[in-house]
Amino acid sequence: MFTDRSLSGEVAGVREAHASDALVFDCARDFETLDPAVAEDLLLLTDSVDPTTYDPSWLPPDAPDELQRFAGSDFTVGMPGDGGVAWTRQTDPPCVFVKPRLAGSPEDFVEFLLAEALVEVGLDVPEHFLGFFRDVYPEFADVARTRLGPADTYQLAAALYDAYVGLRIRPVFADWDGEFPGLFGAWVDAGERLEPRLGDLSGEVARGQTSFASAAELACSAVKHDLDLPAPFAALDTAAYRDHGADYALQWTETTFEKLA
Repeated sequence: MFTDRSLSGEVAGVREAHASDALVFDCARDFETLDPAVAEDLLLLTDSVDPTTYDPSWLPPDAPDELQRFAGSDFTVGMPGDGGVAWTRQTDPPCVFVKPRLAGSPEDFVEFLLAEALVEVGLDVPEHFLGFFRDVYPEFADVARTRLGPADTYQLAAALYDAYVGLRIRPVFADWDGEFPGLFGAWVDAGERLEPRLGDLSGEVARGQTSFASAAELACSAVKHDLDLPAPFAALDTAAYRDHGADYALQWTETTFEKLA
């Protein structure tokens, strides 16, 4: 199920700089939740496996089934839609997983995702938005529910957390120009590909061509690339959000939805 992945010079350098003890594996199949037998296989490759559980009071009554399972005792790494590279500190040492869904992707893209995951492992950030919002999440869901259903509320929460991590991680990317030029180029290229999609995003939402949650997902993914965001998402690209986290996300959602009403 798990095979050690050898790292290129630049990605190996990122691991040394940010998560020197992290293990990186190629996976034989895609997964989010690992059954006990597979988790035991991982235990043979690590010192310990300690699945994280979350306080049930952090979940609103209409939380999607996937989120309810994630909050439970199952060993879960990543969630549907999180992409082909996932990381966890539920193991000692921490692990980064490259999933088969990335097969056929350009190598520089995969290496950038790996480097990004290794930097995140070294940051003091939760693995998922539920660990970011914590006991604020039910209140956030109540506010979001005035305009969004449970699935879109989940999508918005994930987007807001992505923006928060983006604020923390992009200074690292910006410093790669001299030390890791290949990874820096991949970061710049990804931003250039994303930028044209931001231009009329607010108009698309106003015309009903793009849902608010999908627009938020796109805009928030641009934060880590240091791109100019359209309103109302530009208010997330601030030091206040980086410093105040979930409370700021809740306030932003309340203010934004009041203006959209």
